[in-house]
Amino acid sequence: MDYENDKNNTFFRFEDLRIYHKALSYAKWINEVSSPHFEMQNKVIIERFNTSSHDIVLNIAEGSARNKSQFIYYLKMAKSSVRQCLVFTSICHQLGFFSEEEEDESRMQLMEMTKMIGALISSLQRNNNNKRVDGSSEYEDDLPVD
Repeated sequence: MDYENDKNNTFFRFEDLRIYHKALSYAKWINEVSSPHFEMQNKVIIERFNTSSHDIVLNIAEGSARNKSQFIYYLKMAKSSVRQCLVFTSICHQLGFFSEEEEDESRMQLMEMTKMIGALISSLQRNNNNKRVDGSSEYEDDLPVD
């Protein structure tokens, strides 16, 4: 099998999650929108904003390698990073780094990610409450695609 030509097959199962790709796109968008404001006096705010946006993606990826209850914990951490991004969105708008449209776009993406993460958490909790006959609840065995 030629893996490089098979885009439907991923080795890392979190890459099958839509929320992972949504968060990845948001992190890229934040980097692009904020980079023109990366001057010395704004450096800390922009760096922390970018870090928070990256933390959403990283928590999804990291948690996916854990059992379900740990994955839920990491997803909640991702939601915490979403809230941090919302605060940075407001700060950047008030400082004039974000236009009204950019603020609205950021808020819209963050709300969508919050809903997607919440739905995945609910799915994992339902699946965790309905453990398989063998009693295992490993996330890797039955990854729900959101």
